[in-house]
Amino acid sequence: MAEATAYSLIGIYGGTFDPIHYGHLRIAEELTEILRLNHLFFLPAGQPRLRDTPVVTGAHRVTMLHAAIRGNAMFSVDDREIRRSGETYSVESLQEIRQEYQAKYKAGKHIALCFIIGVDAFIRLPHWYRWCELFELCHLVIVNRPGSALINNLSDLPDELKAACQTRQAATIEELKNSHCGRIFTTSTTLLDISSTKIRSIIASGKSVRYLLPEAVLDYIDKHNFYAGEK
Repeated sequence: MAEATAYSLIGIYGGTFDPIHYGHLRIAEELTEILRLNHLFFLPAGQPRLRDTPVVTGAHRVTMLHAAIRGNAMFSVDDREIRRSGETYSVESLQEIRQEYQAKYKAGKHIALCFIIGVDAFIRLPHWYRWCELFELCHLVIVNRPGSALINNLSDLPDELKAACQTRQAATIEELKNSHCGRIFTTSTTLLDISSTKIRSIIASGKSVRYLLPEAVLDYIDKHNFYAGEK
């Protein structure tokens, strides 16, 4: 019997990051350790189809991301969705990323992508554009969020999603590393009850958000007077 190929795991963490905060960063840090990732890319959304248009432009959100992760060699920013015109779709970004690794690493045999999403987003997966194709491109890593219970078994899922996930659950990191795509891994991370929505609301009310996000990000927000007029 042929020995299973061991794949290096690359994390892809999508979101609007409007703005990036310590809740995002703590999840990224813990998952880097839990999954033993070789690297993690933050993938800021351009014009997401199923979410409101971000308050701050993509270029500014990218700048805040760079400021937040400066000095961490394990983290990078992938701004492809910001550079793309029109609505942006995760499946298209993941296709591009895989193709780039295929060109670099002999048809991608050495790399497996781990797409990181919250429980709330995972449950809505059947509403995503070409969502079934995600299983052909990456592993899905599902993390809890404040106010959301972690999915522990398939009985918690909508029927369409339950059917698609029936044989995909991975219990160990080794199961992820032994396959280049198609597995689902659930894990808990430290719950910091921080959200971008809450931060924007606090700023709009004229109150301090210090210690909810990195100082460099806060300085950038103050410099450009972001979120102050949001209702």
